[in-house]
Amino acid sequence: MTDTEALRAAALESKAWPYEEARKLLKRYPDGKPGGAPMLFETGYGPSGLPHIGTFQEVLRTTMVRKAYEEMTGLATRLIAFSDDMDGLRKVPDNVPNKEMLAEHLGKPLSRIPDPFGKFESFAAHNNAMLREFLDRFGFEYEFASSTDYYASGRFDETLRAVLRNYDAIMALMLPTLRAERQATYSPVLPVSPKSGIVLQVPVEVVDAEAGIIRFEDEGETIEQSIFGGQAKLQWKPDWGMRWAALGVDYEMYGKDLIDSGVLGGKIAQILGGRKPEGLIYELFLDAKGEKISKSKGNGLSIEQWLTYGPDESLAFYIYREPKKAKALHLGLIPRAIDDYWQFRANYPAQEIPQRLGNPVHHIHHGMPPAETLPVTFGLLLNLVGVMGEATKAQVWGYLANYVPDASPDTYPALDSLIDYALAYVRDVAEKPVRRAPSGVEIDALRDLDAELVTLGEGASAEDLQNAVYEIGKTRFGKEKLRDWFKTLYETLLGSEQGPRMGSFIALYGVGNSRKLIAEALAKA
Repeated sequence: MTDTEALRAAALESKAWPYEEARKLLKRYPDGKPGGAPMLFETGYGPSGLPHIGTFQEVLRTTMVRKAYEEMTGLATRLIAFSDDMDGLRKVPDNVPNKEMLAEHLGKPLSRIPDPFGKFESFAAHNNAMLREFLDRFGFEYEFASSTDYYASGRFDETLRAVLRNYDAIMALMLPTLRAERQATYSPVLPVSPKSGIVLQVPVEVVDAEAGIIRFEDEGETIEQSIFGGQAKLQWKPDWGMRWAALGVDYEMYGKDLIDSGVLGGKIAQILGGRKPEGLIYELFLDAKGEKISKSKGNGLSIEQWLTYGPDESLAFYIYREPKKAKALHLGLIPRAIDDYWQFRANYPAQEIPQRLGNPVHHIHHGMPPAETLPVTFGLLLNLVGVMGEATKAQVWGYLANYVPDASPDTYPALDSLIDYALAYVRDVAEKPVRRAPSGVEIDALRDLDAELVTLGEGASAEDLQNAVYEIGKTRFGKEKLRDWFKTLYETLLGSEQGPRMGSFIALYGVGNSRKLIAEALAKA
C-alpha cells in the first residue's frame, strides 16, 4: 500500500471532525460529482462591515473539510467566498468615516454606494477588497464571487425565472414564518427602484415569469420592470436557497443561530430544482463572562487583537477544537492555545497515520507541519518576562542562553517571534504579579530550597533542580500535599496562581536570580 493509499484508508475511518464532515459528501456522491465536476464549497460574507474572526473561522473550518475530502478521494474541489454586496445598506456602521454621506444612501445596494474611505468605486468594493486581502494573508485558496456581478451578468437568470415560476410556493413557505405586519408587505423578490435606487421592500406581482417581468408600486407609481440585469435581488433567505440551486453548492457550514434559515433555504433550493448542501452547524463564541458575543455590545474579540498576542497557528488551533461546542473567546485563552498547539505539533512526527489525522496540526498545516521545535513553553516565557519586569527582547534571549543550547533567533525563529508575543502579552494583558508573603511551613520550605540551590549552583540541569524542588515538597508538605508546595512557589516567587515546572523556570531564570526571589519572599515573612 502506498503512502497515499494508507492516508486515504485512514481518513475513511478517522473520527476527526473534518473527515466526518467530508464523509457526508461521499454519501452525497459515492462516485464523485456527476460529470467529474469539482465538489463545490461555499462561505458567505456580508460586506456591510470589515472581515472579523467569524469570517476567519468559517473559511478556515470549511477549508479543513475541503482538504479532508481531497485527501479521502483525490478529487477536485472549489471554494467560493461569496459576498452579498447587492444587499441594501440598513444602517451606517460605527467604524467608518463620512457617516453623513453614507446616511444619504441608506437602502441602496452596497455596491452602488460611494466608498466612505475614498479608495474604491463603492463601499462594497472597499470591503470586498479588505475581505480578499484578509483571506490572502492567511493563504486560503478560494474564488471570490460578488452577488452584484452574478445578478448583473445573468449568472442567476435561469434560477430567477424559476423563482417567478414558483412564486406562490415560495410565498406559501415564507409567510408562516413572518409576523402579520411583515406578511402584508413581504415579497421574496426585492426590486431596485428606478427612481431612488433603493432596494424596495414592497409587494410584487409576477407579470411574466419567462421574461422576468414583475409589477410593484414605487412612490405612488405602478412600475413594470425586469428582475434581470441587477434590477432586483432576493430576500436573503430565498437568496441563500436560490444560490445553492443556481451554483450547485455541495457544502456550506453556518452557526446555530441560522438553523431555521438554513432549513428554509434548503426547502427553497428544492423548490427551484436544487438540493440543500451538506454542512456543519457550529456553536457560537462566548465572551469572558460566558455571554453571546454581540457586535452592538462590543464584547467580542477581534482577529487583530488575538494576533497581537499570539501567532496565526494558535488562533487556528483554538478554532479547530470542538466546533459543535460553545467556547469562550478572550485574550486569556491565548497562552494555553499557543502551548497546546506546540505540544500537538511536537507529537506529530512520531505518530502513526491514524493518530496524525486526528492531530489538529494536520488540519492546520494540511499535512506535515514545519520541522522546527520549541525548546521552552510560552507559559514559561510569560513567567520569565513577568518576573523580569521591564524587559527587552535581547535580555530575554540572554536568559534563554542559560537554558537552551545555541539559543539565538537564527536557530529558533519561531521562539524569536513568541518572545515578541510574550513581551506584548505581559505588557498589555497579564495581571501584574503580586507576590504574597510566605507563612508557617512555607518559610522553612523556601529556606530549604535556597540552601539546595547553593549546593547545586549555577548551571544545574532543569531535571536536577526539579528533583530538589520535589524532594523538599515531600519532606515539608507530604506527598499528598505537593500541590500546596507548588502553589506556594507560584504565589510567593512568581505572583501568580499557576506557573511552570519550577526546575525549568529556575534553570532559565538562573540560580542566583531565583535565590533573590526567595530572599525577597522571606523578607516579607
